[in-house]
Amino acid sequence: MLREFLAGEGFDVECAEDAGAGLAALEQHPTDLLVLDVMLPGASGFDVLRSLRQSQSRLPVIMLTARGEAVDRILGLELGADDYLAKPFDPRELAARLRAIHRRSQTASSETTPTIVELGQLRIDEKRRRATWSDSVIDLTAAELRIITILAKATGQPLERGELTEQALGRKLTPYDRSIDTHVSNLRRKLAQAGASGIEIRSVRGTGYELLLVDPQ
Repeated sequence: MLREFLAGEGFDVECAEDAGAGLAALEQHPTDLLVLDVMLPGASGFDVLRSLRQSQSRLPVIMLTARGEAVDRILGLELGADDYLAKPFDPRELAARLRAIHRRSQTASSETTPTIVELGQLRIDEKRRRATWSDSVIDLTAAELRIITILAKATGQPLERGELTEQALGRKLTPYDRSIDTHVSNLRRKLAQAGASGIEIRSVRGTGYELLLVDPQ
């Protein structure tokens, strides 16, 4: 049903019925976006995502989760999903989110003049969609890269969670939505692993987050 709907919306859709077939299809065909169901025959969508992030860290992934299963949504985001939709959902919402992700990717790729954002030893190349710390690549997902770019451009300025959600995920913040918080938690962990001791993503009570230069001492 989703294949027929998305094809009618102008998407070129490739479907796979289980985890193995999905991973094989991703290896064989260039893919811009992935819609990944948590519940799959054999291995789960989480298993697919784990495997995928080892080889294609920046492929945008939207996960489909069971209604009310917050643990599924959080785990999916922690494993590197860009966003999620809880079943049942309106297919038009899925199409809107896919278009938003694709539009941001196309905009970044079509920039004629590469935009470089630098903060201390952090360097974000928007054209190449890559972030480095002291010349070492930080392995970020597409959503994580968008969030840290937005925060870096507004260094020292607190940004509301709603604003981050709209700019990075292309949708409105909804009640009980912890997507941005999980992405920020992942970013903090990856920055620490990269040895990024001179910057900090700080929580701002009642607002959201801000990126700051800090004394590593």
